[in-house]
Amino acid sequence: MAVDYSIRDGVAVITLDNPPVNGLGHSTRLGIVEGIERANDDANVRAIVLIGAGKAFSGGADITEFNTPKATQEPTLMTAIKAVEGSAKPVVAAIHTVAMGGGLELALGAHYCIAAPGAQIALPEVKLGLLPGAGGTQRLPRAVGLETALNMIVSGTPVPSEKLAQTPLFDELADGDLVDAAVSFAKQAADRGGPYPKVRDRRIEHPNAEGFIQFARNSVAAAAKHFPVPHKCIDAIEKA
Repeated sequence: MAVDYSIRDGVAVITLDNPPVNGLGHSTRLGIVEGIERANDDANVRAIVLIGAGKAFSGGADITEFNTPKATQEPTLMTAIKAVEGSAKPVVAAIHTVAMGGGLELALGAHYCIAAPGAQIALPEVKLGLLPGAGGTQRLPRAVGLETALNMIVSGTPVPSEKLAQTPLFDELADGDLVDAAVSFAKQAADRGGPYPKVRDRRIEHPNAEGFIQFARNSVAAAAKHFPVPHKCIDAIEKA
């Protein structure tokens, strides 16, 4: 089973369980959507936690599905993120060890996000000649700011969760048991009531966005002039 569903003290815990890095293959995506729907239909569930089993929150797309029908079979990752984001009950993404690519994009769709120290956070798609394809270029700048997001997306370099602790990406950096911390946070969110925040609704504040983006274009032109994807990443971030 690619996703495990359990209830803990009135909180539904949806656990991605697709070793080794909880890749977001079709069965995992389906399990996420079904878990969100199940939790919303259960009057005894007040909130939802999304977490990864084993050694990762999620390493992103399941590369074994690339160029196969399953890669675009519903629910797609965008559909799964929409289900998380549109949940009537608060969803808390609890990140540990690795949240990369589609895994980070999934977490950005949650209403709240907490992380364990030492988690590696990245959108590494550029290293494969790809753009982050599930909203990362739009949501990450709203969560960590324009400069940090652009540097992360254009380089693909992982950043430790501690370095992002003071950004709106994380509501809490949790010591101790991550599930305990996430369930506690989810219950508090439910107590406060909605509407629950969406990263997509935040404005990107920067004193000179146009100047910084031009600086980034110049830097990429010098360092990666023969590679089109970093330039396309900047185009997408500019649209944000």
